[in-house]
Amino acid sequence: MSLQPKTDLTVLGIETSCDETAASVVRLGADGTVTVLSSIIASQIAEHAPYGGVVPEIAARAHVEIIDSIIREAMTTASVGFADLSGIAATAGPGLVGGVMVGLSAGKAIALARGLPLVAVNHLEGHAVSARLDQAIDYPFLLLLVSGGHCQLLEVAGVGACRRLGSTIDDAAGEAFDKIAKSMGLPYPGGPALEKLAQGGDPTRHALPRSLLGRGGCDFSFSGLKTAAARMAEGVSDPIDRRDLAAAVQAAIARQLTDRSAKAMAAYAARHEGRGLRFVVAGGVAANKAVRDALQGAATAHGFSFNAPSLAYCTDNAAMIALAGAERLAAGFTNGMDAVARPRWPLDEAAALADPTHVPGRKGAKA
Repeated sequence: MSLQPKTDLTVLGIETSCDETAASVVRLGADGTVTVLSSIIASQIAEHAPYGGVVPEIAARAHVEIIDSIIREAMTTASVGFADLSGIAATAGPGLVGGVMVGLSAGKAIALARGLPLVAVNHLEGHAVSARLDQAIDYPFLLLLVSGGHCQLLEVAGVGACRRLGSTIDDAAGEAFDKIAKSMGLPYPGGPALEKLAQGGDPTRHALPRSLLGRGGCDFSFSGLKTAAARMAEGVSDPIDRRDLAAAVQAAIARQLTDRSAKAMAAYAARHEGRGLRFVVAGGVAANKAVRDALQGAATAHGFSFNAPSLAYCTDNAAMIALAGAERLAAGFTNGMDAVARPRWPLDEAAALADPTHVPGRKGAKA
């Protein structure tokens, strides 16, 4: 099933949930085609690098300083005016709430001033549709959303219809990449730096723990791996040893993602017998080639097609927010000016309430 609006919809998307200030204009055609007219991203890597991670206050202030010019550039690049827009889509969570407030407030201001409908978008739903920006992928599909703050398997039936199959019970895969990289003295952002170091390394040389081995279900756990690798890094200084450790870490993360995804594929296939089986991986970790290759192999072995966003759309961007907003707009979903910024916002809210992965008040995954 594909979503086709009655007329072309041109939507301005705004994304400020973490350390990228982004704006994009996307057109969802009446024939279901998607055209990215512009996608502008201002990274804050330089601002956060001295601290080895994202500082929420610095991120929020940086968003405030640049949001207007980023939106202006997105509109200019797309060669559209506000009168050409069908609506405004802005990330309303989950994320660093100070940053989310900046983008959502900008979206509200434009929508109010121009008399346009506002769509408050779940950042995770943006990632869920990100592969559809440049590929024709029908609903439903099985989704692995894997990034710095999120790691979960979801059955995506359509717009706003996600069913959680599994989630991390502690750290996300991207967080493990970044924190292990930091313990190895690699520069921020750690994930890409660790992937680069791992090239040519022997992934079997260092023994790392296999979390949840033999456990049923589709949940993930990376805290044990993170701790073990960080301790191992303290005694590894030889360049070849460091390369092999990086390769082992990458292989261990890819192995767990593949193992849990394979369990989800089996369950999903049983419920969708006789229908097209589609597996989509999205989020920043989807840019890692070793992870992507391992997941593609698992999908092929289980009879699933495999799709992942282009590298430009793996990390946080506003094009995915604009597309999610356009699809919601086509389905008749809009929000009022009372839409709130949410630090946590699970895609499957029913599952989150019935079976929470984290106890309130404890530090854990954003969703």
